[in-house]
Amino acid sequence: MKLTRRVANPRFLVALAFLLFQLYILYDPLTLQVTRPVHICLALATVFLWQPLEPGRRWRKVVDACLLTAAFAVLGYYLIDLARLSGRMENVDEVMPRDLLFGVLVLVILMEAVRRVVGWSLLWVVAGFVAYGFLGRWFPGWLSFQGFEFGLFIEIMTMATHGILGVTTQTSVDFVWYFILFGVVYSATGGGQLFIDSALRMVGRRKGGAAKSEIVASALFGTISGSAVANVVATGIFTIPLMKRTGYSAEEAAAHEATASTGGQLMPPVMGIAAFVMAELLALPYSRIALAGIIPAVAYYFALYMIVDLKARRRGIGTLSAADLTDIAPITPRLHLFASPLVLIGLLASDYSATTAAIAASVVALVTCYFRRQSRLSLAGWLDMIEDVARQAAQVAVPIIAIGIIIAVAIQSNLALKFSTQLIAMSGGTLIGAMLMIILGCIVMGMGLPTVAAYIIGAILFVPALTKLGIDPLAAHFFVMYYCVLSMITPPVALASYAAAGLAKADAMKTGWLAFKLSFVLFLIPFAFAFDPTLLWAGAPGWIALAFISMMAATFAWAVMLEGYVNGVVGWLERALFGAVALLILFAPTGSRWWGAGCAAFLLLCAWAVWLRPRLAVTRAAA
Repeated sequence: MKLTRRVANPRFLVALAFLLFQLYILYDPLTLQVTRPVHICLALATVFLWQPLEPGRRWRKVVDACLLTAAFAVLGYYLIDLARLSGRMENVDEVMPRDLLFGVLVLVILMEAVRRVVGWSLLWVVAGFVAYGFLGRWFPGWLSFQGFEFGLFIEIMTMATHGILGVTTQTSVDFVWYFILFGVVYSATGGGQLFIDSALRMVGRRKGGAAKSEIVASALFGTISGSAVANVVATGIFTIPLMKRTGYSAEEAAAHEATASTGGQLMPPVMGIAAFVMAELLALPYSRIALAGIIPAVAYYFALYMIVDLKARRRGIGTLSAADLTDIAPITPRLHLFASPLVLIGLLASDYSATTAAIAASVVALVTCYFRRQSRLSLAGWLDMIEDVARQAAQVAVPIIAIGIIIAVAIQSNLALKFSTQLIAMSGGTLIGAMLMIILGCIVMGMGLPTVAAYIIGAILFVPALTKLGIDPLAAHFFVMYYCVLSMITPPVALASYAAAGLAKADAMKTGWLAFKLSFVLFLIPFAFAFDPTLLWAGAPGWIALAFISMMAATFAWAVMLEGYVNGVVGWLERALFGAVALLILFAPTGSRWWGAGCAAFLLLCAWAVWLRPRLAVTRAAA
């Protein structure tokens, strides 16, 4: 009876409709004028069902019912008027009164859904762009443009393939939903716990093993999750108590967890959903984006790993005992669960579409979970999984859809082009100056916004400036995305840090600043691939390998400079030399004279710090 009531629940029915629709369009692709409105309205309905108006508000059930009804009314409008909307000519055919009515209606309920999913931050940004669209003629100087008439605005935003029916919505339809499906399925079948347990088995007994295990677990979990906060919750609930038990303060444990979990948004194949949008904006295969993301992601986690290792050796903290690992279930009986992510990676590497790879990996996960009794899904587990797919997909889709409004305003008003021109002028026409201003812009925009939302805005406003100054388009997009990711741990608004602080019962602001300090080693990595696209997997295999090795050397040198330790405490002169070598390697293109000099200096410094200096110390002590 309980299951019957649950199946008849509107939440489950909408979630099931969402699932069946997305699977059906794989079999019978429908026109854009059908798939985008249906996807939007199902996402809106899901949000209103799963995130009702806050308790205590008067008439909240009536308001939620009206919003849900409005979402389906908008869907009816798009489907009933399908023939007219599909055949009309933009800026030529008349915008009818019902177009205005339903256009306003869908924008209003979309903004309320944005408020419920993200909060006021993104809502105010969208509202600012809308205001600019109408009041553009009264803005001063280069910001001025003729502005939109009301009918034209509704047409652009809700009737043409711009605005909410634009490329961002299509990305959610074609890619995002299916990768969320894979992530939910894999976690539900035990894959997420397998990642955590595997990390503890691999590095738990090493120096600093508590923090190292959360780095490895976050990297693995990042391959299936597109959210820094979700990564924090999934891994931090296990790793934060371990770190606190082995000598880390609550704030340090939370900061390490937040920094490691944030990097999951750079880890292929999912890469925080932004990679799918990047593929659409660059008109490149998704597999190319995922391939380009490998070295930056590995560099991110290697840098964190070295920071943890050096800190553990200097302070003697973080090492787990055998007793801490006794409760971990054996890995070998669960090895079959690795089949699903391996299939995903294999299909992407073989140039199958991202959607095909995600669906195939999901099917493999569902089949292999029945190989062992402990991982089999119950009927309730299936129902939970269907509901979780819809809920998580809607939470990602709603802000992505709303970002379409920003893109449309920025392009139709020519703001994107004018902004890049002004950015170059303000930086004095210098590349480094422009980069520093863009870093600041990405971090400010990322405060309170989902990473994918911050990246899309940054891609529209900042990437043109970088490409004008000679940066490769792919490198420019990765540069912007990387700093938007780092905004999740940059105070004063650091969502991942605050989530980790809540789990650790730590001071949120102190956690944010500690995470920011940890991320210092990460802030230079984007400069390396901006100046040397070889690091984005562009070029001969030999040069790519050399670029990768030198990147690891540079991040290690920078970590030594920050921690002041390598086989013993190092002085300020040695730290300064390690820092200078790191900068030299990172800023010089692979194979150049300065790059070679930096690599040679790195080897000499390591020989001095690891081998020669300890022997000289022993000789002096003996004398």
